[in-house]
Amino acid sequence: MSRATIRANVALMKILVLGGSVFLSKAVAAEAVARGHAVTCANRGSSGSAPEGARLVRWDRAEPAPAELTRASYDAVVDVARLPSWVRTAVAAWPNAHWVFVSTVNVYPDPHPPHGTPADSPLHEPMPEDVDPMSSPEAYGRMKVACEEIVRGAVASWTVVRPGLIVGPGDPSGRFTYWARRLADGGEALAGGDPGDEVQVIDVRDLAAWIVTCAEQRTGG
Repeated sequence: MSRATIRANVALMKILVLGGSVFLSKAVAAEAVARGHAVTCANRGSSGSAPEGARLVRWDRAEPAPAELTRASYDAVVDVARLPSWVRTAVAAWPNAHWVFVSTVNVYPDPHPPHGTPADSPLHEPMPEDVDPMSSPEAYGRMKVACEEIVRGAVASWTVVRPGLIVGPGDPSGRFTYWARRLADGGEALAGGDPGDEVQVIDVRDLAAWIVTCAEQRTGG
Protein backbone atom coordinates (compact mmCIF):
# COMPACT_ATOMS: atom_id res chain seq x y z
CA MET A 1 0.00 0.00 0.00
CA SER A 2 1.43 3.38 -0.96
CA ARG A 3 1.70 6.26 1.48
CA ALA A 4 -0.76 8.20 -0.71
CA THR A 5 -3.32 5.44 -0.20
CA ILE A 6 -2.63 5.37 3.53
CA ARG A 7 -3.20 9.11 3.78
CA ALA A 8 -6.44 8.81 1.87
CA ASN A 9 -7.79 6.11 4.19
CA VAL A 10 -6.55 7.31 7.58
CA ALA A 11 -7.35 10.53 9.39
CA LEU A 12 -4.25 12.59 10.02
CA MET A 13 -3.15 12.50 13.62
CA LYS A 14 -1.06 14.29 16.20
CA ILE A 15 1.62 11.81 17.23
CA LEU A 16 4.10 12.22 20.06
CA VAL A 17 7.28 10.17 19.71
CA LEU A 18 9.20 9.95 22.95
CA GLY A 19 12.67 9.92 21.47
CA GLY A 20 12.82 10.45 17.73
CA SER A 21 16.51 11.14 17.26
CA VAL A 22 18.05 7.65 17.20
CA PHE A 23 17.38 4.40 15.29
CA LEU A 24 13.87 2.96 15.82
CA SER A 25 12.18 6.00 17.35
CA LYS A 26 13.67 8.21 14.62
CA ALA A 27 12.47 5.79 11.93
CA VAL A 28 8.98 5.88 13.49
CA ALA A 29 8.94 9.67 13.46
CA ALA A 30 10.16 9.78 9.85
CA GLU A 31 7.51 7.29 8.74
CA ALA A 32 4.74 9.21 10.52
CA VAL A 33 5.87 12.48 8.91
CA ALA A 34 5.95 10.79 5.50
CA ARG A 35 2.33 9.75 5.99
CA GLY A 36 1.31 13.32 6.68
CA HIS A 37 0.86 13.19 10.44
CA ALA A 38 1.81 16.06 12.75
CA VAL A 39 4.76 14.63 14.67
CA THR A 40 6.38 15.94 17.83
CA CYS A 41 9.61 14.37 19.07
CA ALA A 42 10.51 14.77 22.72
CA ASN A 43 14.12 14.14 23.71
CA ARG A 44 17.18 15.82 25.21
CA GLY A 45 18.43 16.95 21.82
CA SER A 46 21.86 15.50 22.48
CA SER A 47 21.77 12.29 20.42
CA GLY A 48 20.92 13.69 17.03
CA SER A 49 18.29 15.64 15.16
CA ALA A 50 14.62 14.86 14.70
CA PRO A 51 13.54 13.90 11.16
CA GLU A 52 12.80 16.75 8.79
CA GLY A 53 9.19 17.78 9.18
CA ALA A 54 8.95 16.75 12.84
CA ARG A 55 8.84 19.25 15.69
CA LEU A 56 11.41 18.81 18.46
CA VAL A 57 10.68 19.65 22.08
CA ARG A 58 13.61 19.14 24.43
CA TRP A 59 12.87 16.94 27.43
CA ASP A 60 15.21 15.14 29.76
CA ARG A 61 12.92 12.39 31.02
CA ALA A 62 14.62 12.38 34.41
CA GLU A 63 12.85 15.74 34.86
CA PRO A 64 9.11 16.61 34.86
CA ALA A 65 7.59 16.97 31.40
CA PRO A 66 7.76 20.58 30.16
CA ALA A 67 4.55 22.57 29.91
CA GLU A 68 5.08 22.91 26.16
CA LEU A 69 4.32 19.19 25.95
CA THR A 70 1.77 18.71 28.72
CA ARG A 71 -0.43 21.55 27.47
CA ALA A 72 -0.89 19.66 24.20
CA SER A 73 -3.05 16.64 23.49
CA TYR A 74 -2.03 13.81 21.17
CA ASP A 75 -3.92 11.10 19.35
CA ALA A 76 -1.08 8.62 19.84
CA VAL A 77 2.13 8.30 21.80
CA VAL A 78 5.01 6.02 20.79
CA ASP A 79 7.48 5.17 23.55
CA VAL A 80 10.62 3.01 23.53
CA ALA A 81 11.68 3.67 27.14
CA ARG A 82 13.30 1.05 29.34
CA LEU A 83 13.04 2.81 32.72
CA PRO A 84 9.74 2.42 34.62
CA SER A 85 9.91 5.90 36.16
CA TRP A 86 10.07 7.45 32.69
CA VAL A 87 6.98 5.55 31.58
CA ARG A 88 5.04 6.44 34.74
CA THR A 89 5.65 10.14 34.17
CA ALA A 90 4.64 9.95 30.52
CA VAL A 91 1.43 7.96 30.92
CA ALA A 92 0.34 10.34 33.67
CA ALA A 93 0.77 13.24 31.24
CA TRP A 94 -1.12 11.67 28.28
CA PRO A 95 -3.46 8.95 29.56
CA ASN A 96 -6.09 9.57 26.90
CA ALA A 97 -3.86 8.95 23.90
CA HIS A 98 -3.47 5.59 22.22
CA TRP A 99 -0.11 4.25 23.37
CA VAL A 100 2.23 2.13 21.29
CA PHE A 101 4.85 0.86 23.68
CA VAL A 102 7.88 -0.80 22.16
CA SER A 103 8.97 -3.58 24.48
CA THR A 104 11.25 -6.53 23.68
CA VAL A 105 11.35 -10.33 23.42
CA ASN A 106 13.64 -10.13 26.44
CA VAL A 107 10.52 -9.98 28.61
CA TYR A 108 10.49 -13.78 28.18
CA PRO A 109 12.88 -15.99 30.18
CA ASP A 110 13.43 -17.90 26.93
CA PRO A 111 13.04 -15.36 24.11
CA HIS A 112 14.17 -17.85 21.47
CA PRO A 113 12.41 -21.18 22.05
CA PRO A 114 13.49 -24.01 19.72
CA HIS A 115 9.99 -24.39 18.29
CA GLY A 116 7.32 -21.80 17.66
CA THR A 117 7.12 -18.36 19.24
CA PRO A 118 7.29 -17.26 22.90
CA ALA A 119 4.00 -15.34 22.71
CA ASP A 120 2.20 -17.62 25.18
CA SER A 121 5.22 -18.12 27.42
CA PRO A 122 5.37 -16.70 30.95
CA LEU A 123 7.14 -13.40 31.44
CA HIS A 124 9.92 -12.39 33.78
CA GLU A 125 8.84 -10.96 37.10
CA PRO A 126 8.52 -7.18 36.68
CA MET A 127 11.17 -4.88 38.11
CA PRO A 128 9.35 -1.60 38.89
CA GLU A 129 12.51 0.18 40.06
CA ASP A 130 15.00 1.89 37.76
CA VAL A 131 18.29 0.01 37.67
CA ASP A 132 21.29 -0.13 35.38
CA PRO A 133 20.26 -2.53 32.59
CA MET A 134 23.79 -3.95 32.72
CA SER A 135 23.45 -4.87 36.39
CA SER A 136 22.16 -8.34 35.55
CA PRO A 137 21.26 -10.31 32.40
CA GLU A 138 17.55 -10.11 33.28
CA ALA A 139 17.31 -6.48 34.41
CA TYR A 140 16.47 -5.04 31.00
CA GLY A 141 13.68 -7.52 30.31
CA ARG A 142 12.25 -7.26 33.81
CA MET A 143 12.08 -3.46 33.61
CA LYS A 144 10.35 -3.74 30.23
CA VAL A 145 7.76 -6.05 31.83
CA ALA A 146 7.13 -3.38 34.46
CA CYS A 147 6.85 -0.70 31.75
CA GLU A 148 4.28 -2.80 29.88
CA GLU A 149 2.22 -3.16 33.07
CA ILE A 150 2.35 0.58 33.72
CA VAL A 151 1.07 1.33 30.21
CA ARG A 152 -1.71 -1.26 30.30
CA GLY A 153 -2.92 -0.07 33.68
CA ALA A 154 -2.94 3.67 33.04
CA VAL A 155 -3.95 4.60 29.48
CA ALA A 156 -7.17 4.57 27.49
CA SER A 157 -5.91 2.15 24.84
CA TRP A 158 -2.60 0.55 24.06
CA THR A 159 -0.51 -1.65 21.81
CA VAL A 160 2.57 -3.46 23.10
CA VAL A 161 5.19 -4.47 20.54
CA ARG A 162 7.84 -7.07 21.42
CA PRO A 163 10.45 -7.09 18.64
CA GLY A 164 13.55 -9.23 18.57
CA LEU A 165 16.72 -8.31 16.68
CA ILE A 166 16.21 -4.96 14.93
CA VAL A 167 18.70 -4.01 12.22
CA GLY A 168 19.08 -1.41 9.52
CA PRO A 169 20.10 2.20 8.88
CA GLY A 170 21.10 4.16 11.94
CA ASP A 171 21.74 1.17 14.21
CA PRO A 172 24.16 2.57 16.80
CA SER A 173 25.21 -0.87 18.02
CA GLY A 174 26.73 -2.19 14.80
CA ARG A 175 25.66 -5.67 15.88
CA PHE A 176 24.52 -6.66 12.39
CA THR A 177 27.07 -4.93 10.16
CA TYR A 178 29.96 -5.96 12.44
CA TRP A 179 30.19 -9.43 10.94
CA ALA A 180 30.28 -8.31 7.33
CA ARG A 181 32.83 -5.58 8.03
CA ARG A 182 35.03 -7.87 10.09
CA LEU A 183 35.11 -10.59 7.45
CA ALA A 184 35.50 -8.10 4.59
CA ASP A 185 38.63 -6.81 6.29
CA GLY A 186 40.03 -10.33 6.36
CA GLY A 187 39.50 -10.76 10.08
CA GLU A 188 38.14 -13.72 11.97
CA ALA A 189 34.87 -13.67 13.88
CA LEU A 190 33.77 -15.96 16.66
CA ALA A 191 30.13 -16.94 16.22
CA GLY A 192 28.39 -18.21 19.30
CA GLY A 193 25.70 -20.86 19.40
CA ASP A 194 25.12 -23.74 17.05
CA PRO A 195 25.44 -23.48 13.24
CA GLY A 196 21.90 -24.81 12.99
CA ASP A 197 20.43 -22.03 15.12
CA GLU A 198 17.97 -19.84 13.26
CA VAL A 199 18.21 -16.07 13.54
CA GLN A 200 15.45 -13.73 12.42
CA VAL A 201 16.03 -10.02 12.04
CA ILE A 202 13.61 -7.22 11.29
CA ASP A 203 14.44 -4.14 9.26
CA VAL A 204 13.94 -1.02 11.37
CA ARG A 205 12.02 0.64 8.53
CA ASP A 206 9.52 -2.22 8.33
CA LEU A 207 9.02 -2.20 12.09
CA ALA A 208 8.59 1.57 12.11
CA ALA A 209 5.93 1.38 9.40
CA TRP A 210 4.05 -1.28 11.35
CA ILE A 211 4.23 0.77 14.57
CA VAL A 212 2.76 3.82 12.82
CA THR A 213 -0.01 1.63 11.40
CA CYS A 214 -0.76 0.38 14.93
CA ALA A 215 -1.04 3.99 16.07
CA GLU A 216 -3.35 4.85 13.16
CA GLN A 217 -5.63 1.88 13.73
CA ARG A 218 -5.52 2.24 17.53
CA THR A 219 -5.36 -1.52 17.90
CA GLY A 220 -4.47 -3.02 21.24
CA GLY A 221 -3.03 -6.24 22.62
